[in-house]
Amino acid sequence: MKKKLYINSTLGLLKLSIAPRRIQPGMVYQAIELPPPQSDQSPDNPPGNAPRIKLRDGRYLAYREQGVPKNQSKYNVIIVHGFGSSKEMNFLAPQGMIEELGIYFLLYDRAGYGESDPNLRRSVKSEALDIQELADQLEIGSKFYVIGVSMGSYPIWSCLKYIPHRLAGAALIVPVVNYNWPSLPKKLIREDYRRNLVQWTCRFAKYAPGLLHWWVTQKWTPSTSVLEKNPAFFNTHDIEVLKKIPGFSMLSQEKIRQRDVFDTLRHDFIVAFGDWEFDPMELSNPFLQNEGSVHIWQGYEDKVVPFQLQRCISKKLPWIQYHEVPGGGHLIVHYTGLCEAVLRALLLGEEPLTLDQIHP
Repeated sequence: MKKKLYINSTLGLLKLSIAPRRIQPGMVYQAIELPPPQSDQSPDNPPGNAPRIKLRDGRYLAYREQGVPKNQSKYNVIIVHGFGSSKEMNFLAPQGMIEELGIYFLLYDRAGYGESDPNLRRSVKSEALDIQELADQLEIGSKFYVIGVSMGSYPIWSCLKYIPHRLAGAALIVPVVNYNWPSLPKKLIREDYRRNLVQWTCRFAKYAPGLLHWWVTQKWTPSTSVLEKNPAFFNTHDIEVLKKIPGFSMLSQEKIRQRDVFDTLRHDFIVAFGDWEFDPMELSNPFLQNEGSVHIWQGYEDKVVPFQLQRCISKKLPWIQYHEVPGGGHLIVHYTGLCEAVLRALLLGEEPLTLDQIHP
């Protein structure tokens, strides 16, 4: 009940704030238009130091390498960060395991994030093509593994659709679910309060970005420090994790005031939860000879993406191996043992038998 009250009160205030008794032309303009972007020479936008590749369309994509050198690797893994994150995210695989198995990790800033250029034509498909071009320019081989976390999962669905021939395997950790997917049972999502929140946010992001920017930068709007303690989004284990990690600085009011940051988050959200060109639940198994595998990892107590949706997806796609962490929230990627379990299942085909031992 508290969750619904929190979301409903937020939506109610937002609706009220855009329903003035007398709408003036200037008010409409302000709702649609965004403030001008800051200069690239601003101290808030220092020149980046990360290595970058130049894509075919002229954009630059920044990346970071970890693990063993790629010329000595046995497994090449591309990790895709989520909403408000970057290539600097932590993937807590044991160093001994990395060296023993010979794992090379490639992390990158998705378009507009970190030190990568924005993509004004961002789409679900463009995410997969960016990954493919990154892999080609860095010469990590004809096949590679991909792991996506939270919002970084929709690029993985895109890879399964558009470049399945390049994949050695794929893992989706607490993947977000687009409520617009045609195959989702209506009775399963009809009463989901998250669906209403996503739909309202998408509408404002698409049709009234100026109003949305004004809303999220008001002092009375909950800051990320408040959201990180809110039981409507995180369970007790997640909150413990948030005490140990930096959090989501890109989602702070100070950062969101910056036009480029706001635009990146807005476009990413619209693409992730907008209309896709395909329905993931109609995808075919890319590994008919069992030469690779696809996995979904989900927390049973995830309050951002409910486990019922993930179970539905895995039932529709039985070729995806589904792993559910008891007591796990949305931040299970930071739990002790999770990253090791993901890699052992993805790279070695080992069945994790101790999911109940994965903890913050």
